[in-house]
Amino acid sequence: MDFNLTAYGINVADIFRNSASAILYESALRLEKGSAISNKGALMVYSGNKTGRSPKDKRVVRHPTSEKNIDWGAVNYEMDEHTFLVNRERAIDYLNTRDHLYVVDAFAGWEPKYRLKIRIICTRAYHALFMQNMLIMPNSEELASFGEPDYIVFNAGSFPANHFTTNMTSKTSIGLSLERKEMVILGTEYAGEMKKGVFSIMNYLMPMKDVLPMHCSANVGESGDVSLLFGLSGTGKTTLSADPKRRLIGDDEHCWHEEGVFNIEGGCYAKAIDLSAENEPDIFNAIRYGTVLENVVYDPKTREVDYSDTSITQNTRASYPIEFIDNTQIPCTAGHPKNIIFLTCDAFGVLPPVSKLSPEQASYHFISGYTAKVAGTEMGVKEPQATFSACFGAAFMMWHPNTYAKLLAQKMKDHQVNAWLVNTGWSGGDYGSGARIKLRYTRAILDAIHNNDFKDVATHEEKEFGLTIPLSCPGVPAELLVPENTWDDADKFRDVKTKLVRLFNENFKQFEKQVDAAITNAGPR
Repeated sequence: MDFNLTAYGINVADIFRNSASAILYESALRLEKGSAISNKGALMVYSGNKTGRSPKDKRVVRHPTSEKNIDWGAVNYEMDEHTFLVNRERAIDYLNTRDHLYVVDAFAGWEPKYRLKIRIICTRAYHALFMQNMLIMPNSEELASFGEPDYIVFNAGSFPANHFTTNMTSKTSIGLSLERKEMVILGTEYAGEMKKGVFSIMNYLMPMKDVLPMHCSANVGESGDVSLLFGLSGTGKTTLSADPKRRLIGDDEHCWHEEGVFNIEGGCYAKAIDLSAENEPDIFNAIRYGTVLENVVYDPKTREVDYSDTSITQNTRASYPIEFIDNTQIPCTAGHPKNIIFLTCDAFGVLPPVSKLSPEQASYHFISGYTAKVAGTEMGVKEPQATFSACFGAAFMMWHPNTYAKLLAQKMKDHQVNAWLVNTGWSGGDYGSGARIKLRYTRAILDAIHNNDFKDVATHEEKEFGLTIPLSCPGVPAELLVPENTWDDADKFRDVKTKLVRLFNENFKQFEKQVDAAITNAGPR
C-alpha cells in the first residue's frame, strides 16, 4: 500500500496501518514489556507509570477563533500556540527515531452526517489495537477513500515533554489545537488519553451544530424506547447499560441530534475491578481474543486474571469492540430517548434508590453531576466524599456547562422525556454503617422505569431535595424506597442529609449567575 506520513515530517517507512489484531498481538508480545495473552485470549498490557488520565496536563491552545467558546479554568487549561508547536516538534522528532509506526484511520460517530475522520499515529501496538477497538473501523472501500483526516493524534507518549518549556508544569502533556486540528501526547502511555481526547473534540464541535454530546451510556428496548444513563465512574453506567433485555447502543459517549442518538465510539472501555461472570456476565464474556486488558494482575502459570487484585492500580480496564457484547444495536444509532437516568453512588445514604425529576430538577442534577466516593482507608478516613462533575463529565466539556444544559433541557422538552435519579450507593446508613443497594434491586428499578410501572403508583414527596419517590417497585422491598425509613438513627439521618444539601448548594453557587433561576430553585433546600 502506497501510504506514508511525510506530509507531517515523519519519514519512517515501515508503517502498520489498520493492522489485523494478530499482527498487533505479535508486535506487542515481542516488543512491549509486560505484554501477555490471558487464558481467555485477551491481550494484557501495562500502560507504564501512568495508569489513568492526567487531567491537569491537558491543555487547549488559546486562539482568537475559538477562545470565546472555551470555558477556561480548572478543566480547560490554556496553552499558547508556540508551546504547542514545540511539543509537536518534539513528538515528530521522537516518532522519526522509531523503526516502525502504527496508524489507525477510523471514524468517531456512527451517524454519517456528523462523524469525524480520525488519524492516530502511535509507537505502541497496544495503543493501535486499543483505538481500533474504540473507534469505528472503516471497511476496505471506506479506507481506500479515507483521504485526509479531520483530526490527527500524534501519540509520542513514550517520550517525555520538556518541563522547561514555557508554561509546562510536568513532563506530561496532552495538547489540543482546534485550529490545527491536531492533538499531541507526550509523557503518558495511558491509552485513555486518546479516547477522551477524541471525545473532547466532539464536545467542542457538536454544540455548534445543535447536537448535544453526552458522557452517558445508552440502550434500546424491543419497542424502540431509548434510555440514556448518565453517571460518573463507579455509579454503574457501563454495568447497567449492558442489559440482556435491551440492546446496547454504547457504554460511554453519545450524541443527541435532530433524529435521535448515536454512539461516538465503536467499542467499550469497561472498568475491570472485581469483574465476575455472576455480576457482569455480558462484560465478562466480552473479554476474549481482540480485547485489551490494561494493568491487570494474572497468574503467571495459568494466565488467569485476578480482577480483585489492584496492586498495580484500581483503574484496571477492558477495551473491546462493541459487537463483543451479544445484545447490541448495530449500527449504534436509535431514535429519541424516552427516559434519562442520572446514576449516583450516594455513599451518604440519604438519596432514594429511585425518584422522578421535573424538567428543572433534571437540569439541576445534570449541571451538578453528583456522586460520592469513599475516602481511602490508608489514613483511616471513613467518611464519604462528595464529587461533583458538571454534566457528568466536566473533564471533557469544552464549553460552559450551561451550553450543554440548555441543549439537554430543550431536547427533553421537545421530545417529552422522563428524567429519573437512581441511587446505586448506600441505604440504611452512610458508608460504614449502612449497606450498598444490591445490584439486583437497581436492575429491578430500571426494569420498572422501562416497563412504565411507576405511572400510577403512590408517591412520597421528599422535602429537602423536592424529589418524587415511588412507594412501590416490583422486585424491590418497599421499605428501601424511602431512605429515612431504613436508618436506625433518625437524628443522624437528618444531620447527614443536611450536610449533603449544603454540599450541593455550595457547589452550585458557581453556576447560579449563568443558569435560569428556575433551575437554581430546583435544587435542595
